[in-house]
Amino acid sequence: PFLIQQGFLARTPRGRVLTRGGWQHLGLMPPARDGEADLFGSADPDSDPDL
Repeated sequence: PFLIQQGFLARTPRGRVLTRGGWQHLGLMPPARDGEADLFGSADPDSDPDL
């Protein structure tokens, strides 16, 4: 609860996740897409040479 109150963690349907402030406090770069995995790779078909 303390880390949520301080703004370092957030409660989501996926569970607790580190917020942007939490990433900055640790001196790390947050994931570009908030940690969401893309099941089929890139959403941009022009960026995939196999398509």
